[in-house]
Amino acid sequence: MNLKKITREIKNQAKTFGADLVGITTMDRFEGAPMQMDPRYIMPEAKSCVVIGVRVLRGSLRGIEEGTFFSNYSSMGYGAITYNYLPLMVINLCRHIEDMGYEAFPMGHQSDWRAIDNKGGLRPYWSKPVEPGKPAPDIMVHLRLAAFMAGLGEIGWSKMLITPEFGPAVRVGIILTELELIADPIYEGPELCNKCMSCVNDCPGGAISKENSISVTVAGHELEWGAVDTDGCDLAFRGAKEINDPEIKGNYLKGFEDIMPNHISPFYYRPNKLYNSGQAICGSRGCTRACLESLEKRNMLTLKFKKPFRRKKPWKIDWSEYRDLQLPPAGSQTGTSTKLDTD
Repeated sequence: MNLKKITREIKNQAKTFGADLVGITTMDRFEGAPMQMDPRYIMPEAKSCVVIGVRVLRGSLRGIEEGTFFSNYSSMGYGAITYNYLPLMVINLCRHIEDMGYEAFPMGHQSDWRAIDNKGGLRPYWSKPVEPGKPAPDIMVHLRLAAFMAGLGEIGWSKMLITPEFGPAVRVGIILTELELIADPIYEGPELCNKCMSCVNDCPGGAISKENSISVTVAGHELEWGAVDTDGCDLAFRGAKEINDPEIKGNYLKGFEDIMPNHISPFYYRPNKLYNSGQAICGSRGCTRACLESLEKRNMLTLKFKKPFRRKKPWKIDWSEYRDLQLPPAGSQTGTSTKLDTD
């Protein structure tokens, strides 16, 4: 079998199916991964991992930058890529590989059934190993690190994958296969993340630490990123923050009286989800949009635009009158239903 020819064919096919980026890593680069994050337990005889990247259109972020249209990023830049576009690409590429006689495993997004939580701990009373020596189902593969191993880019201080083409505005899917392919070299191009801390300074939840970091060794490379407060990120992601004044009752999230909108949410109540988890009211304010601005100022991106991404000072919402608002409980106000009035 001509490995160069087969590898080129698989990459070209991925591009035909819509991938913006394609990289390949051998499975031995996952050596040292925690058992609950090691894809070799999913397909023990896999020889290759194909990683595909799909850009998040900058236009999908424009409405949030302007503060006038928020749902497009959650739907088209988040949900559609995560739950429609990437799954179709990895499934179609797996079909192509399996037509060649080799098993292929598609992962267009992480399974919600994963056995570990966002902090890496086992979820209590969730699942247990089916045999001794195996992890509990389901394994959580670190997709961004897989992309790093496949040569697509760096891991930035924000823990986001940063590619030379699209910066952090990219989503990743992977394919595990028993087909042997030629691995790409790990990225050694110009330094993309210079630890400017734009992500730290612009994160609306203050969820990325400037001082504390996480260090790991991946495929012989030392990686470091800022420690992320996953709970703080979760709140800020939805445009929410905790209320510290006991005299104020919040209405932003249904069932929580201690939560109100933060300075990057213009909504009195958190809007309904789009797709399964699309509720990105913050629009990745620090980890994506601030990073894009920094990369463009340093002329680091290979994909050039006629105009810069950030064109004016970011806006903020003043919620100082929130304590005086007489709001009904979340979910009971007019307009929360997704049903359209067509009468």
